Amino acid sequence: MLSLRDPVHGFIRADPLEAALVNAQPLQRLRSIHQLGFTYLVFPGAEHSRFAHVLGAMELAGRVYDALAAKSQGLLDPSRQSVERRLVRAAALLHDIGHAPFSHSAEDLFEERIDHEEMTRRLILSEEVRSIFARHGAGLEVERVADLLRGKGDATERLLAKVVSGELDADKMDYLLRDSLFCGVRYGTYDLERMLDTIVPIQDPASGEWGIGVDEGGVHALEALVLARYYMFTQVYFNVTGKALELHLNEWLEAQQRRWPSDPARFLLEDDVSVLGEMRRSDDRHARAVTHREQWPLAFQTDEHIGPEERRSFEEMVPALRERFGPRNIMVSNASKDPHRLGRSRVLVRRFDGGLEPMEEASQFIRHLTRIERYRVYTPGPLRNAVAQEIRRLFQP
Repeated sequence: MLSLRDPVHGFIRADPLEAALVNAQPLQRLRSIHQLGFTYLVFPGAEHSRFAHVLGAMELAGRVYDALAAKSQGLLDPSRQSVERRLVRAAALLHDIGHAPFSHSAEDLFEERIDHEEMTRRLILSEEVRSIFARHGAGLEVERVADLLRGKGDATERLLAKVVSGELDADKMDYLLRDSLFCGVRYGTYDLERMLDTIVPIQDPASGEWGIGVDEGGVHALEALVLARYYMFTQVYFNVTGKALELHLNEWLEAQQRRWPSDPARFLLEDDVSVLGEMRRSDDRHARAVTHREQWPLAFQTDEHIGPEERRSFEEMVPALRERFGPRNIMVSNASKDPHRLGRSRVLVRRFDGGLEPMEEASQFIRHLTRIERYRVYTPGPLRNAVAQEIRRLFQP
């Protein structure tokens, strides 16, 4: 048994399988992947890694499983040593190992056009991870973990998949608290204990699928989680400077014709440290924007919640803007998120009388949340005023 001290959850205990996975190369690489990409250049405390996050997600996956099993009426085995509980913890521990350097900052630039989820699958099925399961799995097979992360399996396994990545999953529950703590903000806090106390497995009568819902008494805890997610996106994840740095990274990668390897062995050699080393040796202006904090200033941004017509008007303006000032002198970011859409399925609330209603109907607050949709334009400092003036002339919201 391995004990790890975590600033969010206290002691995290890992069994022999989990301990062996923690020491494997795919997990150890995550120590050199910032959880929030370039956000540490904006919030100095945001130095935390994907490694710490997956440990927290594993711990919460176990706690979520325990909470659901206690109310599942036999659907889930409540034993702490059950195969299902070990499965969901292992899946949570491994769910992020395919992330590219700087996490989500440039996750679309893989060879073969794969995504980080496919790379995660390839790493899980690699020889190193397979051998760990062969030695320490004790009846848990590595293929079950890979299938769970892809949402495959029977009704019970599909429910377990939602514990790791779903509507009310361990991933969200951990990253909100962790990112808030390390960024030095209070936006991401919510009542975790009340959330765990009121979640319940619910079979959706419309689809027949099992999902994670909440008892009526937990609606306010659910609202707090949704609000925490909303503010973390608006105030931290979509930070104006952080988005500029992400764009500079992508521009540099495109200029170098760089792609993240699709081969697992080569991919494991790529992390934030190796990429930053390359950028420091580069004379490209986008590399210097990151390494020397010479990011382009903001020339314009829309409101935080624009509608379809305003979005269309902005996108129609951009080609004219690039034509006048040069395509390499205009960077455009689109920060968009439905903070109240927690996953593909709906979240159901179980009323005191046993009836079910969607989260949006049970909560007046969540019902009125709208999509975050904001565009920003960045340009070199000498062009900033001219670009801003041209946007004001062309953009008619």
